Amino acid sequence: MAMESIGEDGSLALDKVRSIAEVESGYTFFRDGDVAVAKITPCFENGKGAVMRGLQQGLGFGTTELIVARPIPLHLDSDYLHRIFGSRPFRQLGEATMYGAGGQKRVPDDFVRDFAIALPPVNEQCVINAFLDRETAKIDALVAEQEQLIALLKEKRQAVISHAVTQGLNPSVPMKDSGVAWLGEVPAHWRVIRLKQLVAESVAGPYGASLTKAMYSSTGYRVYGQQQVIADDFSIGDYFISEEKYAEMRRYTVYEGDVLISVMGTIGKVAVVTADTKPGIINPRLVRYRCNEKVRPRYLQRVLMCEKHQEHLSLESNGTTMEGLNMVTLGKVPVPTPPLNEQQQILAYLTERDAEFEPLIKEAAKTIQLLIERRTALISAAVTGQIDVRGVAG
Repeated sequence: MAMESIGEDGSLALDKVRSIAEVESGYTFFRDGDVAVAKITPCFENGKGAVMRGLQQGLGFGTTELIVARPIPLHLDSDYLHRIFGSRPFRQLGEATMYGAGGQKRVPDDFVRDFAIALPPVNEQCVINAFLDRETAKIDALVAEQEQLIALLKEKRQAVISHAVTQGLNPSVPMKDSGVAWLGEVPAHWRVIRLKQLVAESVAGPYGASLTKAMYSSTGYRVYGQQQVIADDFSIGDYFISEEKYAEMRRYTVYEGDVLISVMGTIGKVAVVTADTKPGIINPRLVRYRCNEKVRPRYLQRVLMCEKHQEHLSLESNGTTMEGLNMVTLGKVPVPTPPLNEQQQILAYLTERDAEFEPLIKEAAKTIQLLIERRTALISAAVTGQIDVRGVAG
């Protein structure tokens, strides 16, 4: 069982089966009723852990990054121990004992063995479990409602964007066939122009061994990649190259107004370089376009990020042997292009609509965070005896 097979909600994926000979060494053994908790960062902090149930023949093997505890049934219920492992005191104290560096920090096994708990009788543990099952189910349902609300708001916002950049803002304007089946009709006075005809300059990121992470330094000129493009935020990131390396890579330099598109990994995401972006270059996962006089960079970003174009780019990516996009494919992408003044009107309209949707999405996200904090606090209070649930568990 890999770490990915254990959910942060305590769920288990039990679809992978191997022979005993393949796993009898180099893996962590567990059996039905054991309680596992991840010891490596960030899985420990994220609450990775589960009660092992439904194992084939009652036995299982998993990653060595798991600490496995076997409760004595007369004294400790498995579900109750899992609740303790998920409690705030356990997580906070465990995080403080971690050793190692960076992404390899781990909680020592001794921390779990020596962790002291206030232990009620087993029958009272079961009462606490029943109370927490009911109350956390209520909270989980509220979280699910807020997640659904966020999804609906994002879907609505995407529909608004798609409609604006493919059909315009005037519902009475005459329409024409775009000549592209998946694009449909566009306003009659718009042109449908291939992306390569909308750019004055284009370049793909450094290829092969010309730029690798081994060449990065702690300071210098920035290296921009998917981290910035996906977030559409050029203030984040900590990859740099030296001045000497930058001198070799100047053709990949980004300037204000450049349109950057991710072509590997998370493909098809688009960002526009801002005026305050620090000097730097693109990495191999991006391509850079400099728009000509026919299109505004922000408008091109809105078009390429709309639902229809994202679906098209995804299909184009899946059809390649490299599982990514290339400049030939991107160059053929049709872009519905209104006159420049209308592009600006559409951008202004979408900015106004963003201002309507974004506070609602942020409020729902804040509510989710508060509910999750409430859930954690409730579990911690119940398993540490700060609240007495014996009279309300029924």
